[in-house]
Amino acid sequence: MELQLALDLVNIPEAKELIKEVAPYIDIVEIGTPVVINEGLRAVKEIKEAFPDLKVLADLKVMDAAGYEVMKASEAGADIITILGVAEDMTIKGAVEEAKNQQKQILVDMIGVHDIEGRAKELDAFGVDYICVHTGYDLQAIGKNSFEDLMTIKRVVKHAKVAVAGGIKLSTLPEVIKAKPDLIIVGGGITGSEDKPATAAEMQKLIKQG
Repeated sequence: MELQLALDLVNIPEAKELIKEVAPYIDIVEIGTPVVINEGLRAVKEIKEAFPDLKVLADLKVMDAAGYEVMKASEAGADIITILGVAEDMTIKGAVEEAKNQQKQILVDMIGVHDIEGRAKELDAFGVDYICVHTGYDLQAIGKNSFEDLMTIKRVVKHAKVAVAGGIKLSTLPEVIKAKPDLIIVGGGITGSEDKPATAAEMQKLIKQG
């Protein structure tokens, strides 16, 4: 089980400061979609250069022209690139093919997917690296979470790793760990805490205990 820190509402200098605080306790740092929109792939490049030992995920949420976008993110230093599960099959296959060429990985974000079970089976067959159940901000606001979808994906996926994101905090982490995902993605649960290093360290400890 790995821990990914999602950075969503920061600029590049703030991102570097944040990562510096928690780098020993995280496995992957995610350059969130808002950061990419505000700063471009330069954010990915600068973070990878500043923290070469961390894996960097570029949360591009690719929907079209996947080969090109995966290539560009790879050139910037991304180790993992995200694509949306609602994208066309051809688009997802193109992303997987380009990622393999670049020796990178693809994470499929299931946000907005209605048939979680059926789509997860298809994505697994396409050879994606991770399938991520994701309760977005808008659904978190009305009290939804990803745990049921996580169990569904764990049941049907044979090859891909399973990730979970959306509103995970220290208090809800034990429940997530019980489901044994391969990757746990935390944003505000770390970045919004008063003592970020202590929170990240405690999360990593719980994850390693499994």
